[in-house]
Amino acid sequence: MKNTRSKHSPAFKAKVALAAVREQESTAQLARRYGVHPNQIYKWKKQVIEQLASVFERDSTPGDEIGREGELLKKIGELTVERDFLSHGLERRR
Repeated sequence: MKNTRSKHSPAFKAKVALAAVREQESTAQLARRYGVHPNQIYKWKKQVIEQLASVFERDSTPGDEIGREGELLKKIGELTVERDFLSHGLERRR
């Protein structure tokens, strides 16, 4: 048995979790096939099931995005003016 921890990519985790959700094979079989501990597969499966609903949620509507864009442009303008003001103040001190 190997003693070093392995870091799995999100794509690998998703593949294993989806195989576990399908339940075509037992968790022990999946663990043997992918070389992962069964408890890890249960954990990934639980995460997929819990976060699945968030895939279909939308926090904003298309109209909100335009308003948000306007707010961000306004903030960029304010920060630009502030930066220019401060840089001119530093030039006078030199």
